Amino acid sequence: MELTQADIDAEIAAAAQHTAGPQPRIDYRSYRSSVLRHPEHPLHLVDPESVELWAPAFGHRDVADDEADLTIQHAGTPLGERIVVTGRVLDGDGRPVANQLVEVWQANASGRYRHQRDQHPAPHDPNFTGVGRMLTGPDGTYRFQTIKPGPYPWRNHLNAWRPAHIHFSIFGTDFTQRLVTQMYFPGDPLFAYDPIFQSITDPKARDLLIAHYDHDLTTPEWNTGYRWDIVLTGTHRTPLDTEDHDA
Repeated sequence: MELTQADIDAEIAAAAQHTAGPQPRIDYRSYRSSVLRHPEHPLHLVDPESVELWAPAFGHRDVADDEADLTIQHAGTPLGERIVVTGRVLDGDGRPVANQLVEVWQANASGRYRHQRDQHPAPHDPNFTGVGRMLTGPDGTYRFQTIKPGPYPWRNHLNAWRPAHIHFSIFGTDFTQRLVTQMYFPGDPLFAYDPIFQSITDPKARDLLIAHYDHDLTTPEWNTGYRWDIVLTGTHRTPLDTEDHDA
């Protein structure tokens, strides 16, 4: 049965009447594919050593400094609002987590990803791929330059649109220690209509996914700036995706 916006509004209202959770609900009915894909049986433990024998290894020499600038990966300048995003990766006690691999990927300024699965009629930008990576510094800081992504439609329900966001992947000391989440931009009118964002039923936890505009990060006539910290554990832990929700 096709979901309508009324169905989504009703589930959001119903979720508000129950104990809110800080992490996304994996069987959130308004997010249609979660009902089909969420685990229904206990998870099986996997020997991490055997997995890591086949996993890539990352170090300082593997990540170049220019990979943190998504605006210089092609011959021309990408279209859209140039922004800087920075923040710190912290543990639950507020201590910096250094030398962590941070990967980012996103849609372009028109809200289109550069891969074959994305076929909605928005223009490609030949000068923007939308992927980058960096290592956190001694104080846990990451920083990258990019283009502010646009919102885009998805086929969860009639007239469904995703708020503008950037995907983040954070690796720990081993390849199996990978966390995935999304960063959103303040004041987006699509928050109330997005089942992925609303699948985090605790409003305070949802707010942890929204970056803050920071005018001190701007460069005159060049870029605006946003600040967003990622907390790995504890009561202020950043909500994390349990799987790849969308492109």
